[in-house]
Amino acid sequence: MSYQGLDCRSAADTLNINRLLQAARQIHHQGVRVSMSPFDLPPLPVVEELSLSSIIGSLSYALDLTEGLPAGHSLRCCWVGMHVGRQLGMDSETLSHLYYTLLLKDAGCSSNAARLFELYGTDDREVKRDFKLVDTESVVRLSQFVLSHTGVGKSLHEKVSRILNLAQNGEQFATEMIATRCERGANIAIQLGFDEEVAAGIRCLDEHWNGNGKPARMSGHAIPLASRIALLSQVVEVFHSAAGRQQVVDEVRKRIDTWFDPAVVAAFLAVQLQPGFWEGLSDCKLQQRIEEIEPASKVVQIDEQRLDTIAEAFSQVVDAKSHYTYGHSARVATYAEAVATTLGLPPERVRWLRRGALLHDIGKLGVSNAVLDKPGKLDDSEWDQVKAHAAYSEQILSRLNIFSELAFVAAAHHERLDGKGYPRGLTADRIPLETRIITVADIFDAITAERPYRGPIPVPEAIAMMEKEQGTAIDGACLDALKQSLPALGF
Repeated sequence: MSYQGLDCRSAADTLNINRLLQAARQIHHQGVRVSMSPFDLPPLPVVEELSLSSIIGSLSYALDLTEGLPAGHSLRCCWVGMHVGRQLGMDSETLSHLYYTLLLKDAGCSSNAARLFELYGTDDREVKRDFKLVDTESVVRLSQFVLSHTGVGKSLHEKVSRILNLAQNGEQFATEMIATRCERGANIAIQLGFDEEVAAGIRCLDEHWNGNGKPARMSGHAIPLASRIALLSQVVEVFHSAAGRQQVVDEVRKRIDTWFDPAVVAAFLAVQLQPGFWEGLSDCKLQQRIEEIEPASKVVQIDEQRLDTIAEAFSQVVDAKSHYTYGHSARVATYAEAVATTLGLPPERVRWLRRGALLHDIGKLGVSNAVLDKPGKLDDSEWDQVKAHAAYSEQILSRLNIFSELAFVAAAHHERLDGKGYPRGLTADRIPLETRIITVADIFDAITAERPYRGPIPVPEAIAMMEKEQGTAIDGACLDALKQSLPALGF
């Protein structure tokens, strides 16, 4: 069985696939240093004085992917929301809570992707993206959405069955999925070290002023102010991206007293008239501007432990995308750490590599669960989506200098020694040792874990399969180190 045949089908980009793959082939072709010996390793990147906002802002692009939204959605919501918060006279502490509520509002977004695909039978990213344009107070618009987005490409019988299921149980399903999404996002905020105020802002994101929101049907001032601002900011951003500023103003006015707090709407209508407000949404340096408007009293500098925590939290966002890959990133990190230690890499390099293993599949957030959870063989278009995830992982991680080397090492985990891998088709002399370690760990977990198209394969059989790929897809020394590590790993 080939290495590609063992692939865990782990993601795609929302951008044009062909353009993305072409761009990926161009990156690093000028030369990549290869570290083939644990005693000939490139130096670790210097840990910068880096604010937490710059890291969360960069990684928020991954959250935009799984929501099917244009890159930078979370940053643009932050731009809108911070203007509104200042207009409302919020103090520095409260503005800081709002700031991270806006950047992390979608932290739990991957947790309901599989369920959405199960119910609608179509691309979960498209369902999420388009649903954000629907005013759920309108039964007509809600019905039109269900009819147009359910069972796309399926037989008439299956389409009708799904529509009837949503018609009968849709309210219950929606409440359950939003509760899961919001609670998961709140928990990730806590894991990242944020205050309960940030968690509460995320948890109540989908509550509406009139009490018709979800999941708790809170109303009025019982809803945290950060949630009220974040909901409005989200609607402003999606309508601005889809239709332009006038449509935004019309939609916001239409939802006063139903979705939105009238005071929050009044603040938005005032700030949207300020010079530079709308231009900021399309500023190519928006991320820098977002970092600059973080309340100065709450700027948090990053240390090694905080980087570990961030990598762990975002790996959980990735793995929540599919039932079949739940825990995948954590297991790959554990296996990679064991292999690297056995090979004699220095402890600080092992720690660095573990972060790469945790984040190696972050681009997977851009693939539809229609592909990720497909039980049958992938067609060419679906396979192109899978191959694109590695390139997009690199693009996300490359947004931060501190992850620049790690970005290539982690995202190249589907390259093969014989040059038949992806996304670049690199040959052995251009594949670093650290990448080979992640590759072995990734393949081992892909074989031994359950997948939609087969059950888990016993470890002895998995090792035998990997030995057949030694020297072509898999580095022999890394495989030997994995085999030596198996008893310590509990196998």
